[in-house]
Amino acid sequence: MPATKIELNYNKVRRIEGLDEFARILCPGNRSHQRIFLLVFVELKWAEGQFLAALEPIADKYGFSRRSLETVRAKMRRLGLIDHVSRFSRRYGYREGWMFSSKFAGSLRMLMELTSRFREKTGTNQEQKDRDALLYV
Repeated sequence: MPATKIELNYNKVRRIEGLDEFARILCPGNRSHQRIFLLVFVELKWAEGQFLAALEPIADKYGFSRRSLETVRAKMRRLGLIDHVSRFSRRYGYREGWMFSSKFAGSLRMLMELTSRFREKTGTNQEQKDRDALLYV
């Protein structure tokens, strides 16, 4: 059975050189999902204004099922790589569709900052709070 969890092993991340390797990390063990991920990413990247009104034409154009597209789309949205724009948004000209999101990059930055902050020795009560946290895990 193929792995479905994303493994952000620092050695794997450091060796990423292309979009195909990025797809292998985010969709491990499922070459079909990797291919769909790449197709959605590249189509969105090269679309006018990096905006697509719908993703279904991609499935029709490249000949894969819409169900697989929905699975990959949902994963990309949960990760914060893409986002849906409502037609009620004045910011995007009342257009409905899909675009890249900065949530993924922002959450990785936040994780980096939290890691740095948690490593710091601050305050006199901090050691006790850290040790108390061990009891609740």
